[in-house]
Amino acid sequence: MVDIHCHLLPGLDDGPGTLEEALEMAEAAIRDGITHVVATPHASDTFSFVPGLVEERRAELAQLLGDRLILATGCDFHMTFENVQDALRHPAKYAINQKNYLLVEFADLLIPPTMDDALHQLQLVGLNPIITHPERNSVLCRQPVRLARWVYRGCYAQVTAGSLLGQFGGPAQRAAEEWIERDLVHFVASDAHNVRARPLRLRQAHDAVKQRWGEPLAHALFYENPLAAFEGRPLPWVREIPNPDEAKTVPRPRRRKRFLFF
Repeated sequence: MVDIHCHLLPGLDDGPGTLEEALEMAEAAIRDGITHVVATPHASDTFSFVPGLVEERRAELAQLLGDRLILATGCDFHMTFENVQDALRHPAKYAINQKNYLLVEFADLLIPPTMDDALHQLQLVGLNPIITHPERNSVLCRQPVRLARWVYRGCYAQVTAGSLLGQFGGPAQRAAEEWIERDLVHFVASDAHNVRARPLRLRQAHDAVKQRWGEPLAHALFYENPLAAFEGRPLPWVREIPNPDEAKTVPRPRRRKRFLFF
């Protein structure tokens, strides 16, 4: 499996605090059957993203792991004005493996309409936005048409393994399952921060998807699509979805009243 969203590097954000904790996470990933991990520290108002320091921590961890786990870097990219402007000037800076896929995260309480244009601007400079854990975003759960609209316009979506296993509550689990059913999800990733409160659990989620939707879809969401993003290639599994704006305008058929005669 390939994990494109994991807070693995020590001392950069709210992930592991020490190199020993990072190694513990990496060993857990190897036991789970993960071959590639993208370490994705936050770039937000709280945590600064310094590419040189990120690469330094990646190299340090990779040297200890050898070829047992292939490590690349990316970013848990918060859609602030400053971040977006910087990404437009330096598209590869925050991208997965410095290629052309970008994990984007929205605020939980407000997603202004200007985000539609911001996502489009990122696409114009060659980036493929991946909406991270929409099932855990209260705005998108209340307004799912916004996620469908972004996917229709060429963005992608990633749900968290823990959400499929009920770790973030019933509403997040149901939203993740519904969006998989509607072909709106292209990746499942761990978004792991440690080995206890926020562990990887990718194998368990893979088995849950396999049991409910079959091996081909599980393979696409946990390996084929993530590996393509890791390598900067077009995704091999993408389903065409209807235009959500047109679907909203189609009137529902009126149910005819039934009269019972005695």
